[in-house]
Formats: sequence, C-alpha cells, structure tokens
Amino acid sequence: EVQLVESGGGLVQAGGSLRLSCAASGFSFDDYAIAWFRQAPGKEREGISGISKSDGGTYYADSVKGRFTISSDNAKNTVYLQMNSLKPEDTAVYYCAAERTAGYGLGYPPTYYGMDYWGKGTLVTVSS
Repeated sequence: EVQLVESGGGLVQAGGSLRLSCAASGFSFDDYAIAWFRQAPGKEREGISGISKSDGGTYYADSVKGRFTISSDNAKNTVYLQMNSLKPEDTAVYYCAAERTAGYGLGYPPTYYGMDYWGKGTLVTVSS
C-alpha cells in the first residue's frame, strides 16, 4: 500500500524555523519524485518544492527560494523540508506528494494534477 505521512508542523513565530518530514512507504524514490505543496484557506494548492532522484534535481518556488531546503534520506525513505526565516504568509497546510515521471532538475514545477499520491497534510502556523 502506498502511503505518505507528513509530520513536523506546528506553531512558530515569524523568523523561526521548522523541519517537515514526509515518510513514504509502498514505493521507491528510484521510481517516484517527491514534492511539497501548501494550501492556505481560500487559496489554491501550490507546489513549492520538489526533489527527484532520477536526475538529482530540486525545484523551489520563488516564494520560498533561499529560505526552504528540500532533502532526502533514501535509507529511511523520507523527504524533509527545512523551513527557515518563516513569514506569516507561510501559514498553510503542507502536503507531500509523489509523482512517477517528474524530473525537477529540468526546472518544471510540481503541479496538482501531475501527482499520483498524496499525504494528508500537516499544519504550519507562523505568528507575527
């Protein structure tokens, strides 16, 4: 059974940091790329980062570039999102998702309908 489980969300003050984790089971990172999305109330779900073992590539949306870092631990089948210099506008539910064909080193962003599997999300709240 394919499963993605996010953890690490919580409440943090502006300027602080959090590290999110996405634990994957039922598939290999050799076959799927992993992306992070976020969705605030009343707004569309946006792809903010991705990592693909196939080409060793990473992707960052302009809104998080320079502040967030995506990484993976293949032995643990886990992807992380280190979030630094957090802003109130980063407040959202954060989701990890898996996509079979992605190669984020090519510069193409993760898209909602391109993902094959989704986690249930973890809430990040950044206070001002």
